[in-house]
Amino acid sequence: MTTQTTGGCLCGAVRYSFEDEPLMQAVCHCKNCQRQAGSGWSMLIGVPFAAVSTDGEVRTYIDQGTSGGEVHRQFCPTCGSPMFTRVPSQPDLLFIKAGTLDDTSSFTPQVQFWTDSKQNWVELEGIPGLPGNPG
Repeated sequence: MTTQTTGGCLCGAVRYSFEDEPLMQAVCHCKNCQRQAGSGWSMLIGVPFAAVSTDGEVRTYIDQGTSGGEVHRQFCPTCGSPMFTRVPSQPDLLFIKAGTLDDTSSFTPQVQFWTDSKQNWVELEGIPGLPGNPG
């Protein structure tokens, strides 16, 4: 039996849902994720793009990753909540900011990216890390 996962932005103008299990759950410590999240990291779940239903408008900021590729960071234009990340090189995936889930209790990161740029006070024990991009 699959369960529906739901989430949304701070003001409620953007909502989403999906039924598939996440393909991945991760923490990213890259400097751009830190800046966008206003935190020490970004919590991400990767799901098939086609499996996600959205309601509401998002705006897109086109960022440039360390590799030089585009990273589309999507946010609510009303409250500014970071919502999704799209990477053109992976068009079938949607990375959802896990902090926007209605129930975050099922978020269990499997891996950390960009540990070379993580804040020195961050220690996520038992979660394998990569010094940079997963490739």
